[in-house]
Amino acid sequence: MAFAEAETAAMKQALELARRGVRGANPLVGAVILAPSGEVLATGFHRGAGTPHAEADALASAAAAGADVRGATMVVTLEPCNHTGRTGPCSQAILRAGIARVVYAAADTNDDAAGGADALAAGGLEVAGGLLADASRELNHRWADSVASGRPFVTVKTAQTLDGLTAAADRTSQWITSPEARADAQDLRLRADAILAGTGTVQADDPRLTARHPDGSDAVKQPLRVVMGHTPVPGEARVRGTDGRFLQIQTHDPAVVLAELHDRGVRHLMVEGGGTVAGAFLRAGLADELVAYTAPALLGAGTPAFGGLGIQTMAQVSRWRWDPAGGGAAVPVGPDLRLHLEPLPDFVNDPKD
Repeated sequence: MAFAEAETAAMKQALELARRGVRGANPLVGAVILAPSGEVLATGFHRGAGTPHAEADALASAAAAGADVRGATMVVTLEPCNHTGRTGPCSQAILRAGIARVVYAAADTNDDAAGGADALAAGGLEVAGGLLADASRELNHRWADSVASGRPFVTVKTAQTLDGLTAAADRTSQWITSPEARADAQDLRLRADAILAGTGTVQADDPRLTARHPDGSDAVKQPLRVVMGHTPVPGEARVRGTDGRFLQIQTHDPAVVLAELHDRGVRHLMVEGGGTVAGAFLRAGLADELVAYTAPALLGAGTPAFGGLGIQTMAQVSRWRWDPAGGGAAVPVGPDLRLHLEPLPDFVNDPKD
């Protein structure tokens, strides 16, 4: 299918906009609205679960600017959704706005949200898909994998030294990173549906695993607090809380954990506690993004950030790539550095090939 030059340029812009969003339960999506002349009328992107989708964000921007979108073309990096979740269906918002043509990159692989293109076409719009589809699929390859597998999207977060350690030889770990880094990590907790730690971390650090505001107060919406492992969690452990949002899953198998959490409605899991647990998710190929807060400090010996990977030779190395989504691949946070990475897509060739 042929696409106008302005539509191709708009799709490239939409892909860049999408990368401003944060990864998690929803895909990264960007949208651009073009006038019949090809002029950009408005843009938008999705900022995370519970916020307006990219299409709605672009329409709101157009309205705020007083731009008339009737007869315009919307260019979007993912097929508009056709379901009501935390927000309404984008397909219906587009129809109500009077958009005449929708160009999207990749089809939505989420069965709950798919069907937007058909709904738009049935409403009389001209709909065309496939423009820069590979770029769109690569942008969200891990989210698509989590949806296809029927499991939550998994963020693994660590706080580590330059030599990749999360605790000293005597197992002390508070605090490796700065107050600024710890406050920044609360934004990750606020986005997650659940936060997980291992029983070893619970015993050693007695964490709360709550989401908190910069002033230290608890957020109104709290993630489910999950402990993975067989050792019983003491009744006085802070992770238990008093709100009933605590769950222990007595297994060492990440796949079992993800299956149970998905059945409970969890779509974004943050793995935060313990190198053994983090390593288990990485070894199983079930970590979708890695956020490593790295302090300019050295310990020399201690607990590694990722234990039990089972790697014996360079041929088995776990390779990742820098991920600029959500603010940047390497961002200074106080004296520390927040590193953001994602696994290499399956279709990216191994460097030795």
